[in-house]
Amino acid sequence: MRRLIGEDIPRTDGVAKVTGAARYVDDLQVEGCLYGATVRSTHAHAAIRGITLNLDYDWSDVVVVTSVDVPGHNCVLLMTEDQPVLAEQVVRHVTEPVALVAAPTREKALEAARNVRIMYRPLPALLDPLLSEDNQILLHGSDNVFKRITIEKGDVGSVTGGRLISGTYQVGHQEQLYIEPQGMLAVPRDDGGITIIGSMQCPYYIQKALCHLLGHDRVNVVQAATGGGFGGKEEYPSMIAAHAALLALKCEAPVKLIYRRDEDLRATTKRHPAHARLHTRVDDDGRLLSIEGELVLDGGAYLTLSPVVLSRALLHLTGPYACENVHLHGKVVATHTPPNGAFRGFGAPQAMFAMERHMDRIARTLHMDPVEIRRINLLRSGDRTATGQVLDDSAAHEVLDQALASARASSPPPPARHPGGGGDAVRQLPGRGVSMVFHGCGFTGNGEARLKGRVALELVNDRIRVLTASTDIGQGTDTIFPEIVAEVLGVPMERVEMAPHDTAAVPDSGPTVASRTAMVVGGVVAECARRLHQALEAEVGRSMPFRQLLARRRSDTPLRVEHAYADSGQLQWDEVLYRGDAYPTYGWSCTVVDLAVDVDTGQVSYQRVVTATDVGRALNPTLCAGQIEGGVLQALGYATCEEVVVDDQGQMVNDRLTNYIIPTALDAPEMRTLLVEHPYAGGPFGAKGVGEIPMDGPAAAVAQAIEAATGAVLDRLPMTPERVLEAMP
Repeated sequence: MRRLIGEDIPRTDGVAKVTGAARYVDDLQVEGCLYGATVRSTHAHAAIRGITLNLDYDWSDVVVVTSVDVPGHNCVLLMTEDQPVLAEQVVRHVTEPVALVAAPTREKALEAARNVRIMYRPLPALLDPLLSEDNQILLHGSDNVFKRITIEKGDVGSVTGGRLISGTYQVGHQEQLYIEPQGMLAVPRDDGGITIIGSMQCPYYIQKALCHLLGHDRVNVVQAATGGGFGGKEEYPSMIAAHAALLALKCEAPVKLIYRRDEDLRATTKRHPAHARLHTRVDDDGRLLSIEGELVLDGGAYLTLSPVVLSRALLHLTGPYACENVHLHGKVVATHTPPNGAFRGFGAPQAMFAMERHMDRIARTLHMDPVEIRRINLLRSGDRTATGQVLDDSAAHEVLDQALASARASSPPPPARHPGGGGDAVRQLPGRGVSMVFHGCGFTGNGEARLKGRVALELVNDRIRVLTASTDIGQGTDTIFPEIVAEVLGVPMERVEMAPHDTAAVPDSGPTVASRTAMVVGGVVAECARRLHQALEAEVGRSMPFRQLLARRRSDTPLRVEHAYADSGQLQWDEVLYRGDAYPTYGWSCTVVDLAVDVDTGQVSYQRVVTATDVGRALNPTLCAGQIEGGVLQALGYATCEEVVVDDQGQMVNDRLTNYIIPTALDAPEMRTLLVEHPYAGGPFGAKGVGEIPMDGPAAAVAQAIEAATGAVLDRLPMTPERVLEAMP
């Protein structure tokens, strides 16, 4: 039988998705289903004085829900209980949910929502994260800082030689812009419980949040086909699921709550804006002697996952560079703006944009080649990171060399001419930029050991079912896991199928986040397959290949095996001091961007992107390359065109795809994607996480390329045409 790992196995869900057979939540038809809508705050900060209904409106077939209808705890349970499902006495950000309505049609639900009257007493609002910490307008308790983290290595204060180089760097919001908006369907059960079906990344997040909200555990959560997530469907779906559940229970009927795109853009979480200031001392050869860093993230009005985002951001703030003396301090602060949350890269893209631009600043100051500055300082095997972790396998120099060699092998396409003869290619200046990043794979420190993610396999006749809460949101999980099982057991992949991601049937494998699905949960799947083989040997009473055991099996009783992640005990991590082994392993990536800048308009045109990425082992090369290329295009949008514009209440005003601009197929450059394989012993067949790292590097490479083309120094994202023109000398 041919090997499957390392082969380009077609996606198992591909046919259903391209033919339209896949059923997304809004495709599901349930008898008697009503439609929900949300009444939201129009103030950044205000006291709620009352909620009334427009008496001139026909409410006969409309159900209204407010905070008084919450049977359990009025909060979205996640890391804390600070965010209410429905605001009670005060609203802390514009678009905060205050009430809900359900009606027979979606149109009537939206109309009814407009006829709910909320009376407010406006309060002072704090919108600037840089003014938050010492501000007397307190959002929570006695402090506006959600989390502080400090990382120290060596003695920065003792370093007095070399040249001191300082810089400030800023990045804004970014919207995940999954192709399918947020949506949930809530169906009441005969036992008084409820079933939630929807678009999500983490079914057990929702299940635990709803148990807390409702005050009982008669809750099961099922993932429908999901049109993308990128982190935006990690924590926020618990909010919309809670709303759908409250409506369904009060209506005693199924309720579907699907966001329109404009509402989705205004109300849901975004990438955290960040301000970073870096101070480095370097010797005359450009070698880093010390790094001091200060990082501020804007968390918005509620905690969500901000401490975890801050953690990863600070752990990546030094980039993939060696330095013996490091002092980093980071904080995530509260503001009266919509909460920010998970987004592909989880803090690392913000931090490494700052460090990569700072490396360019060092090169500029010392009149050195920015690539050579990187090469001199790159972490090598045996070096220690800022937390003191000893690297056992750095692929930094290899990915740099491979990317550069590929980029030099041929010239990029020539700049396009202006349409309609309004100019020529001479007015477009070419530029090349190079960036280097690393990315910690999986949860920080001992996170996986605490979680103990579980997977089950069931043998039913001659078919094997994979039971896991790890969802497929486009990255290929439902293809990779059967591929792993089939490879381990030596059976055709057609014999392996995925069970629905339903919390009533599958164990808690942990969330689909942090580049952990293939690397960590895939490893549990592989071990579970080996244990299924052992269980079948014990049942048959013979030791032989799995396929032969199947032929000898006489029982038609399903055989089930379950396995949990087992910590090797090798990682040593101090959560208080932020010292030790921050991640099980790291991926490494180099990005080379070729572009052209129109000197009349400031418009950037992408021509070619070359990436070389250490993926450990490519389980399915096509899916692996697809993850990288999708992430690269998303990062190019982050670099030059994706800007969230807000009004004086902190509300997003460019809430349409006509004015929140993302790259399209017409903007996509030629991509050359090199998969570098340095197998990781802790991953299945050597695989590392790959989902997030392609987001980390392109923006800095774009900034360097624009500078090479025009001399414009840009240390703020996005680098819009207006900012490019303004920065050009």
